[in-house]
Amino acid sequence: MAVDTPVDSFDDLRDLYQEVILDRGRKPRYGQRLEAFDATAKGDNPMCGDRVQVWVKYAEDGRIAATGFDARGCAISIASADLMAETVQGRDKSDTRALFAAFREMARTGVCPHCEAGLADPMQKLAPLSGVHDYPSRVKCATLPWHALIAALDGTKEASSE
Repeated sequence: MAVDTPVDSFDDLRDLYQEVILDRGRKPRYGQRLEAFDATAKGDNPMCGDRVQVWVKYAEDGRIAATGFDARGCAISIASADLMAETVQGRDKSDTRALFAAFREMARTGVCPHCEAGLADPMQKLAPLSGVHDYPSRVKCATLPWHALIAALDGTKEASSE
């Protein structure tokens, strides 16, 4: 009986994460414009050509009821938008901002120091994007949809990855 070594486990995890990114990049679950929405913003990464528009519908209590997006760009950008749209549903604006800060830190460093602070469950959903830290130019691809979401929450119409 073979025993997984830490290297084997790491490679398996990396393969799983890559599979999630490719799947979400090809077949996003939330990649559509919402018919009714309360806020929207566009994001643009002029360095690589990624573009995203995010739509947000609020519930009566001010939490995010639904999020949709339209994205043109790489699999990382589209997968990030899709995982973001799924993860922020049911969250209020301040929780969403905190989640973005934790995600941005994870994308830049590959580690999740905030996972211990009650954000573990949503951060685990976003973990497939943790590997972008190995490719600094791709961090902007992963964070662009989040910049657009925050712009929408703030009532700003456009965001940049710069």
